[in-house]
Amino acid sequence: MKTTVLILSWVCLFMVPVIPESGEQTDREKLTYLKEVEWPRAYREQDVDLLDRILAKEFQLISNDGTWTTKADELAYIKDNKPSYDSFRFEIKRLDIFENNTAVIAGKGHIYAKDKEGKTTYSTYHSSNVLIKRNGLWKAINSHVSGIKLED
Repeated sequence: MKTTVLILSWVCLFMVPVIPESGEQTDREKLTYLKEVEWPRAYREQDVDLLDRILAKEFQLISNDGTWTTKADELAYIKDNKPSYDSFRFEIKRLDIFENNTAVIAGKGHIYAKDKEGKTTYSTYHSSNVLIKRNGLWKAINSHVSGIKLED
């Protein structure tokens, strides 16, 4: 009887699921927050320090028209250019994390703005981002934007 109780105690102990600490985020959660919250905030609030933390030193962006920019270009741009849109939302359609501390995030940006006559416009674009994890932090090394269009 004593042996049976001991065996059942051990079985129950191993059946209890391991739950991560409440403050611990997974890489998927960190990347989602970075792309949907922090990155848009950096541009919206012209927060050069935040964007500097998000972008790796070798970051490059290929824009819709084929123009290449660097991290320095992006930091200078947000410092000098207030956003011209009213609201922005990024919809993640792909988020893959690879075994070599690399991630791909791709999706669709939704932008609401006012045109010259004050009419609200809605446009979209697609983008893909490559990020690497360095010293526990995710950093963007590449972005590509395409398919910018004004929606009806």
